[in-house]
Amino acid sequence: MKNKTKVTLSAVTIAIGTLLMLKANAEEYPVKQVSEGIYYHQGVQEDANRDNKGEIANTGFIIGEKCIAVVDTGGSYLEGKSLLAAIRDKSDLPICYVINTHAHPDHFLGNAAFKETEATFIGNDKMPAAIEARKSFYETRFSDILGPHFEGTEFIEPTQLVSVDNPITIDLGERELVLTSYPTSHTDNDLTVLDKKTKTLWTGDLLFVKRIPALDGSINGWLATIEKLKAIQLNAVIPGHGPAQYQDWQQAFDAEQHYFSTIREQIRTIINDMGTISDATQTVGLSEKGKWLLFDDYHKRNITAAFTELEWE
Repeated sequence: MKNKTKVTLSAVTIAIGTLLMLKANAEEYPVKQVSEGIYYHQGVQEDANRDNKGEIANTGFIIGEKCIAVVDTGGSYLEGKSLLAAIRDKSDLPICYVINTHAHPDHFLGNAAFKETEATFIGNDKMPAAIEARKSFYETRFSDILGPHFEGTEFIEPTQLVSVDNPITIDLGERELVLTSYPTSHTDNDLTVLDKKTKTLWTGDLLFVKRIPALDGSINGWLATIEKLKAIQLNAVIPGHGPAQYQDWQQAFDAEQHYFSTIREQIRTIINDMGTISDATQTVGLSEKGKWLLFDDYHKRNITAAFTELEWE
């Protein structure tokens, strides 16, 4: 009887310790409710470093009647574990899907934290190739940037793929999500998640709020995609970076659209005048400087990428 009592007490102690650990992790990794059953953690508006542990992108989850879908898992295995703890603080339902909006490391490197949930990993059908192409660089770069915070991180690719021509609908139980892939825009593997119940849209990095958007795809494609997204009837939008948007969500798209339209127009003028990339990086889009965080870090890169695309129109 004494041994049985000791085993029982030990099990209770372990359970209590686990709950306390999860609670502590959840408090260190706060999530905000955007709509009924939809939560997100807002990443800091910085580049990844050891102080912020690479927690710079928005991550989150959607709770249905049967199960939970995760949308983006963060910049490392450790961030993924923090997100998992935040989920368990809200619900003990099974996690059936992990959805990645694209293959940038701050959005999918937390995937390994969800391996044991037996969830299905979903992404744009071009995402596996994008991961393979940059895996070696990302591993070297982010292990150096994050140091010990990168420990345990793995490159887990989606197994269920969504093509541009065929959006899919998944059901969490009385909650349908529409997953849509797009032609090359922010990247060549962007995907959005629309919760039909609340009309809440997860954009991934197709929308940046306050932080300057980073062009890693096509400026023409991204502007076309913005028009499509603005046409959807929505109540809330969760961007890839920055705070969630409600009544004024179209204004957030307007700001991003204005930035890209401005630099496209000015670059085209320089190209027509037989100017160079150097001319463009020194003069284009300077009126936007005071409107965006990290402008000096990304603006010239955007100009270079856009110029390379537009000179061959």
